[in-house]
Amino acid sequence: MKIVLRRLCGAMLVVATAATVAAAPSPDAGSGGLVDARTRVPDLDEDMRYAGADNFTGAPVDGYRAPVCLLRRAAADALAAVEAELRPQGYRLRVWDCYRPARAVAAFVRWAGDLADTRTKAAHYPHLEKRQLLGEYIAPVSGHSRGATVDLTLVRCDGDTCAPVDMGTDFDLFDPLAHTDDPRITPAQRANRQRLVRAMAAHGFVNYPAEWWHYTLPAAAAPTILDVPVQ
Repeated sequence: MKIVLRRLCGAMLVVATAATVAAAPSPDAGSGGLVDARTRVPDLDEDMRYAGADNFTGAPVDGYRAPVCLLRRAAADALAAVEAELRPQGYRLRVWDCYRPARAVAAFVRWAGDLADTRTKAAHYPHLEKRQLLGEYIAPVSGHSRGATVDLTLVRCDGDTCAPVDMGTDFDLFDPLAHTDDPRITPAQRANRQRLVRAMAAHGFVNYPAEWWHYTLPAAAAPTILDVPVQ
C-alpha cells in the first residue's frame, strides 16, 4: 500500500491510496464507531462552520447535512473530559469541525481549483493568491476523516453567557499568524492559546502547531478514511 504525506489547511497527514478508503460505521455503530459528541456533552457549544456558508468556501460543504459534531467514541469521551475540566475555571469549548467526510475534502479541492471564486479571500487568505492554497493548505485527504480530530476554540463564560476569547485570528485563516506560537500575537492571545493547549493535552489531544485550533487524539483515529455524511 502506497503512503504519502500531504497537507490539509497546513496539517501533515498520512494519506493512503483509494483502496484503503472504507465506508464509515453509522453514528450509532458499535464500539469504535462515530458518535454524536452531544451524547457526551448535551449542551456542547457547536458552531459547525462547514454545515453553513460561514467558511472559507463561502457555502455549505458537500457531506455536511446537519450541524453535528461526530467523533470516534474515545475522542468524544476525551473531549467531554476537557469540557468538564474547563467549566469550573469559567471556560468552555466552542467546536467548529469534528469528523469530516472524504467527500467534503474533495469539495475543498474543487473549490481551490476554481480560481475565479475569491469571495472569501479577505477573511481567509488575505496575503495569498488562491492558486497557492492547493497543495500547501488544501490537499486531497484530511486527518479529520479518521474521526479523532477537532477544530475548536475557548469561550469565557459568566453564568449562562459565554463569549469567545481572543485567539489572535479567526478559524481557517491561511496565514502564519494562525501558527500556535506565532511571535506576532499579543501576550494575552498567547496565554489564551496556551490555555487551550494545556487543557486539550491533559486529555491526550495533540495540537498541530500551524493551526492553533486543530487538535487530534492519535490513539482514537480510525485506521481508514471515512466518508459517511454528517447527519
